[in-house]
Amino acid sequence: MVVYTKPMWQGWIISDPNVLSGKPVVKGTRLAVSFLLGLLAQGWTEEQILDNYPQLPRQGLRAAIRYAQDSVDEALFLEVSR
Repeated sequence: MVVYTKPMWQGWIISDPNVLSGKPVVKGTRLAVSFLLGLLAQGWTEEQILDNYPQLPRQGLRAAIRYAQDSVDEALFLEVSR
């Protein structure tokens, strides 16, 4: 028996054409998933992000990361030359 469960990011990540031109954001904020990933890529820690953006709940940040993971898992990839 296969049981379907919703990804843990559903309910946290939304896309509204009236907010940041429809970019996926953490619900209740104007913090785009891509912005949060950029902070992590720059070396920010989870704690630094949460301290600097108190409107962002820890679960929202983790949902953004999981959303990005699921998006990459579903993406089609083009060959990248060396």
